Amino acid sequence: MNYVEQLNNLKSRPYLFSYRRCPYAMRARMALVESNIEFDIYEISLKNKPDEMLFISSKGTVPVLRLNELVLDESLEIMKWAYQNSKSNQLRLLGPRDKEVADELIKLNDGKFKVSLDCYKYFERYPDKSKVEHRESCYFFLEILEKRLGSTTFLISDERTFADISIFPFIRQFMNVDKAWFDNSEYKKIRKWLISLIESDLFKKVMVKPNI
Repeated sequence: MNYVEQLNNLKSRPYLFSYRRCPYAMRARMALVESNIEFDIYEISLKNKPDEMLFISSKGTVPVLRLNELVLDESLEIMKWAYQNSKSNQLRLLGPRDKEVADELIKLNDGKFKVSLDCYKYFERYPDKSKVEHRESCYFFLEILEKRLGSTTFLISDERTFADISIFPFIRQFMNVDKAWFDNSEYKKIRKWLISLIESDLFKKVMVKPNI
C-alpha cells in the first residue's frame, strides 16, 4: 500500500503536513493543540515537498490538514475548524464587536504587515530601501498592537483568543530578525505579550520536533 492509499484509509485522526518554523503552520498547530484535537503530523522539507501533500493540495504550501474527504490548506481555515470541533471547555467565543476587531487585526497581519515583514526579513532582496527602512514599514502594525495591549493582557481581552494565536507567530518572526534591536525597542507591551506566549505550554508543545 503506497502512502496516498494510506492517507485515503485514515478514518479517525486528522493528518497535518507542517513545517516547524513556518508561521502559518505554527498557528494551525497551536489551534489544534489548544482545541485538544488529536492529530498526526508530517514535517516536510521545503526543498523536497512530498508527493502525498501535492496530491491532496496543489498549492504546495503548508499547513495542509486531511481528515477523510476533508482537505484544508489555509491556516485560518484549519484554525476555525479546530475551534469549531474543540474538545476543550476552555475556549471562549468572541462577541460580535470583539470578533470584528479580531478579524481586522488578522487581516492587517496577513496582508500589509506580512508584506512589510517579508521585506524586512529578506531585505537583501529589496535593495530599494535599507533594512531599517523596511523595519520602519512594520511599525504601523506594532503601534496598533502596543496600544491594544495597554488595556488588556492579550489582544482582545485578558485571555488568549483566536486573534493572539493568529498573529503571534508573525510578531515572533519580526522579533527574530533583529532580536537585540527588538529587546531594546519601545514596544514593551508587545515584548511582554510575546514572552507570555513563547513561554506558554501550548507553544512549547507545538515546537517539539515530530518523531516522523
